[in-house]
Amino acid sequence: MENALLIGLSRQMSLRRELDVVSNNIANINTTGFKAGTAVFEEFMMPGASHDDFRRRDRKMSFVHDRSTWHDFGQGAIRETGNPLDVAVDEKSFLVVQTPGGERYTRNGSFQINAQGQLVNSEGHAVLGNSGPIQFQTTDKDITISRDGTISVPDGVRGKLRVVTFENPQRLQKDGGSTFKAADDMQPTATQYPHVMQGALEQSNVKAVVEMTRMIEVSRHYTQIAGLLQQHGDTRRSAIERLAEVPA
Repeated sequence: MENALLIGLSRQMSLRRELDVVSNNIANINTTGFKAGTAVFEEFMMPGASHDDFRRRDRKMSFVHDRSTWHDFGQGAIRETGNPLDVAVDEKSFLVVQTPGGERYTRNGSFQINAQGQLVNSEGHAVLGNSGPIQFQTTDKDITISRDGTISVPDGVRGKLRVVTFENPQRLQKDGGSTFKAADDMQPTATQYPHVMQGALEQSNVKAVVEMTRMIEVSRHYTQIAGLLQQHGDTRRSAIERLAEVPA
């Protein structure tokens, strides 16, 4: 395959990856606690070209390499719900839930109490406190969650939300709509002065207008490259057909 086609295809692959990220952002505009992603690319220098017929000594080729996805951990808008089991945390902190795959970290504080009396998230995973899952009694009412995450009822304290931070949150990997997974060598640190807001939820930080503009731009670039590759192919085919013509 010719060098121009290889370079064009590498760019199309990166644009497709970027379109997947943008589409996921748009699909989660209304997902509580969702954090927008941005595809990150870098230049990859190929030491040798596919067709080594350059006249000059420089034969390197520049490709586009899909490096990673950057997460925007900026805080979304805070919406008051009035639900005593809804909580929002400050910009740098995460709440902890227990899943079958291990601990996960989220800023989605839409909680409820299941049939066993445990505090769980919308997916049914147990919300962890400093001493493990938070358990309520059947007679509990008038639940209060203080600024530091302490959960109280008139009869006493039921636990304290585990609120953590990470030294480098960009290394977190998305594991669902609003949950993240930490790498094996990452250790969460307990937030020293957590700021928990009861009766409120953090909305998605996706900017709809920006993402729609990005989608249009990526789609346009993809179409342009497809057109250039088509023209290149047509030119090559036309040249071959002319060379094959036999003079009458």
